[in-house]
Amino acid sequence: MADIKVRFAPSPTGYMHIGNTRTAVFNWLLARKLGGRFMLRIDDTDTLRSKKEYEDSLREVLRWMGLVWDEEARQSARIERYNQVVEDLKQKGRIYACYETAEELEVMRKRLMSRGLPPIYDRGALALSAEQIAAYKAEGRRPHYRFKLQPGTIEWTDMVRGVCRYDASNLADPVIIREDGSYLYHLPSVIDDADFGITHIIRGEDHVTNTALQIQMFEALGAKIPAFAHLPLLTGAEGKLSKRLGSLGVRELRAEGIEALAISSFLAKLGTSEPVTPFYSLDELAASLDLSKLGRAQPKFDVDELRAFNTHFVRNMPYELVRGRINADEGFWQAVRGNLNLVADAEQWQKICCQKLKPIVEDAALTATAAAVLPPEPWTTETFGAWIAEVKKLSGKNGKDLYHPLRMALTAAAEGPELKILLPLISADRARRRLLGEEA
Repeated sequence: MADIKVRFAPSPTGYMHIGNTRTAVFNWLLARKLGGRFMLRIDDTDTLRSKKEYEDSLREVLRWMGLVWDEEARQSARIERYNQVVEDLKQKGRIYACYETAEELEVMRKRLMSRGLPPIYDRGALALSAEQIAAYKAEGRRPHYRFKLQPGTIEWTDMVRGVCRYDASNLADPVIIREDGSYLYHLPSVIDDADFGITHIIRGEDHVTNTALQIQMFEALGAKIPAFAHLPLLTGAEGKLSKRLGSLGVRELRAEGIEALAISSFLAKLGTSEPVTPFYSLDELAASLDLSKLGRAQPKFDVDELRAFNTHFVRNMPYELVRGRINADEGFWQAVRGNLNLVADAEQWQKICCQKLKPIVEDAALTATAAAVLPPEPWTTETFGAWIAEVKKLSGKNGKDLYHPLRMALTAAAEGPELKILLPLISADRARRRLLGEEA
């Protein structure tokens, strides 16, 4: 498995959204599961829309999520390599120049569709004479270039979709170079995958037709064809998730306090036949990866479901993952985590248990009685039961009339972890003073 290599190839034309974050997660997990390498490839050939701030942000997101990469490449640094391949494929007759304008191509497309035919390019450019080409150039037309597909069936076994077949005669020769000389996605991606030895490609199902086209490109290069897996696309409130549609991104989720491992766990199991359960290690999550359990239906991403899952994740989170993030020991974390929605919420309980606060005394007689019978330290979770039984007997109170005033005096908060859990975390001196209405 030492030669296994996968890649995540984002275009830095927007901030990472949940859809492409999911692609990154699956690729990283597959590389780790197979003992291979994970490559970050920046697809920045769109010079007008690519921005450094987007690239910096996607790198920050990947690092925060633990999706570290073993190597990286940048497409804008490889233009000369693409040009070399293009010249070779021109000589072999697999790339040809076309002079139709966008308006002319649109007229062709509408004409074919009106006749009930697929809008496939008719390869009219291959029949142009030298005189016609010279005339177009004299007009100032600049050609775009297409890759010429070979006739026959294009077939592969997809790791998610199973056997996929396309008849090349039903596919249009893809445009690979625009009139301005800039590259479209198809060919540079194939050249990179071939040159860098990419063995597995996981991407969205919107690339399935691209895969059929690119398989012929791999063949034209004499390169080994990678294994493909096409994930069903996530949908959201606005339909297909897209950075252009302004879908909620990882930056926003991180700012909310959502845990990185909660996001990875949620995305890795969403749309599979497996339950969405917390994983507290990326290695464990990778070991559980099974692409055969992905369904074909498009799963819906609901951010409220993720938030609820994050709460479940935090409330079962081992102390090792928060050590250094909270200023408290493991006993405190175990005591309060069951009442947290976010790790940051622990700070509130640190203040309650360990810092001075002004108590709220609603029943001074009750709290004074409770202070008088506080047992000596050390305290355990059993201390509260014996103490509250004595307070109940002496005060004659029970239920809300008993518990609520004690909670308000001890914590100055109406809700939170059980008092039997909190009491051992509050020193006897501090508890006594709070019950007597003193700031402590």
